[in-house]
Amino acid sequence: MKKLKILIVEDDESMEFLLNEVVETYTDNILIARDGEEAVEICRDNPDIDLILMDIRMPKLDGFEATEEIRKFNTTTIIVAQTACAFSTDEEKAIAIGCNDYVSKPVTEEMLARFIEKYIE
Repeated sequence: MKKLKILIVEDDESMEFLLNEVVETYTDNILIARDGEEAVEICRDNPDIDLILMDIRMPKLDGFEATEEIRKFNTTTIIVAQTACAFSTDEEKAIAIGCNDYVSKPVTEEMLARFIEKYIE
């Protein structure tokens, strides 16, 4: 399997560490953004990112706003919205603004494998 280029967008360091552990099987190229503005900038500089794990609740630009900005110049990268504070409308909104999928935290290795099989392989 191809090693993926993955962007983790997460403002919580402990959650970032956990996600890093989950994705390390699939990549040796992990990029980290701490807020939505940084995520957009990293995506502009790295158009070859395969997968973005996008936290919804973040400072500066939230995950919804960051996804909308990224989709203006990149329509192909897989974006999976993730949140620990899920509201019933979040999943619908995430898909409507351009996310490929939505998951409640914590993301497990099994969940990630499903997304990779569904979208990447």
